[in-house]
Amino acid sequence: MRGLKLHPGQLEVCLAQKANYEAIFDSMSDGLFIINNEHIITECNEPFSRITGFARNEVLNHNFKEVFCKEPVCGIHITVERTIKTGKVRKDEPIEIIRKDGTRVPAIFSTSILRNQEGKKAGIVVLLRDVALVSELHKRLKDRYHFHNLIGKNSRMQEIYRLIEDVAETDATVLIQGESGTGKELVANAIHYQSSRSNGPFVTVSCAALAESLLESELFGHVKGAYTGAYRDKKGRFESASKGTIFLDEIGEIGPAVQVKLLRVLQEKEIERVGEYKPIKVDTRLIAATNNDLKQLINLGKFREDLFYRLNVISIKLPPLRERKEDIPLLVDHFINKFNKQYNKKVRGISHEALNILMENDWRGNIRELENAIEHAFVKSHSPIITPEEIPHEVRIARCIHLENKEKKESLDYQKLIKTLRETGWNQSRAARKLGVNRITIWRNIKKYRISIPAE
Repeated sequence: MRGLKLHPGQLEVCLAQKANYEAIFDSMSDGLFIINNEHIITECNEPFSRITGFARNEVLNHNFKEVFCKEPVCGIHITVERTIKTGKVRKDEPIEIIRKDGTRVPAIFSTSILRNQEGKKAGIVVLLRDVALVSELHKRLKDRYHFHNLIGKNSRMQEIYRLIEDVAETDATVLIQGESGTGKELVANAIHYQSSRSNGPFVTVSCAALAESLLESELFGHVKGAYTGAYRDKKGRFESASKGTIFLDEIGEIGPAVQVKLLRVLQEKEIERVGEYKPIKVDTRLIAATNNDLKQLINLGKFREDLFYRLNVISIKLPPLRERKEDIPLLVDHFINKFNKQYNKKVRGISHEALNILMENDWRGNIRELENAIEHAFVKSHSPIITPEEIPHEVRIARCIHLENKEKKESLDYQKLIKTLRETGWNQSRAARKLGVNRITIWRNIKKYRISIPAE
């Protein structure tokens, strides 16, 4: 700008632009500095100072070698020298920085050539990224989508995470509803281990696995001689879960006698062992789960309405996997890490084609079925990447059926489509609303039937 005269208005604009550039530089998460052709540092931002420990006035107008070459192994020194000698830019390469205080920190760097208006080289731009910060951001993102082994970025799953945190602070009874394989026990675990009862026991009972007479004894215990084979007193699961949580899975399978006793536990906080009529106080939190429609069972006379309302103080409804398919890649990564440890393998990931197969499946068995599919692939795989050939045959077939059904569902009658398009003035959005489909379906059928849209 030497020899250039600016009137006050122009000077004000230039100063404002300079302030804007500095604000942009300092708001970046990456450290940035610029070196001219004489190797002088002409610009740097606030993140650069934070990462390297050098203040702005300690590096500006200094030769970069004076700043960074006190120890020749400094990554910044090596990086800039290589770019100067080769003229080649570098992208996201790892280095070790020696900070002003002598500490060594890992970083990721990128370089690019700075050119003037004539296209000639005017210097080098260097970007530095703090690996510790990247790791922390990655951890935060992982923590956000991983909650006590529950995995999902789906909005409904995020709502469930928040609800679990709220519920865990209380002793309220919780009813978890969802299809088989959606992770109901994992939710119960998360509630328990987030709660003040986390140091107490977490006791699980599968109500569908036992006959009613055995389930009653299992839950509430019995005294010696209560029935044939009762040779000694036995403590029930409710007593075993004292100061902790009892999780009753498949609660819809319990019979009338157990329902009555369970209602008393919830109302009076006490049990009676089979064969004994002495009430025993229990301090246990109850979480129940079912894949049945309990309201339908109430209408059929198979489940007590008063028990349902006692259980359903807090309701958590888990979505099936087919309604949160954006979580499939996260779940696949989770299971790959799990089975790498279990089978001592080094599978790095899954091919795009194989992931597409998984994304197109309806997963009637939900997360449990997906986990089994990944384990099947691990057993068959001898390469670092899971391919379509290693996906279970039934999953590949199910995907084909799903695509066929989807294609049939999206196929529109030709005459009806033409009639609707004409009535709506060939407006595809209006036609979609009238036919009760989305606009993409209209577009696909126009392509399918090779329909020519009249010019306006």
